[in-house]
Amino acid sequence: MTNEVRDYLSRQFETAWALTSFHLNGLATEECLWRPAQKGLHVHQTPDGRWRADWPDREDYDIGPSSIAWLTWHLGFWWSMVLNHSFGDGTLSRENVMWPGTADGVREWISQLQTQWRAVLEQVTDEDLRSAQRTRWPLQDRPFGDVVAWVNIELTKNAAEIGYARFLYAVRAG
Repeated sequence: MTNEVRDYLSRQFETAWALTSFHLNGLATEECLWRPAQKGLHVHQTPDGRWRADWPDREDYDIGPSSIAWLTWHLGFWWSMVLNHSFGDGTLSRENVMWPGTADGVREWISQLQTQWRAVLEQVTDEDLRSAQRTRWPLQDRPFGDVVAWVNIELTKNAAEIGYARFLYAVRAG
């Protein structure tokens, strides 16, 4: 891998981030908590006031469409996991990642993750990208460059899902 490849990955990330920012800007808590169907992945407030996300036991279409709250939780979940397992102590688990509870909280959380990730991309060396040393979640035994590419793809996918759900919310009946 050369600096050129790292630069491609960084530019691809910037494009994915621009799309994500576009769909997070102006997002309201009401939109987040709206459910596009009776079935689908969502978040639920626990008695202690925290917001826990559903976790599917399978990934079939009949589980229903996810709420924006769940989609934003999922984005924060996987990004937190990648950062913790690649650059932290590797102890973070899904059960410890809560949804912030508001659209403002979502923007703040995701923005912090983006800032941390951007700092990682600026520090990563060619050797880091070729090495599997930091590759612990969601991939193993692959070059860290594969994780960087996966983050770009996953971020783009989540942005598209959030955007599509926002379109549905904007034209909902009633």
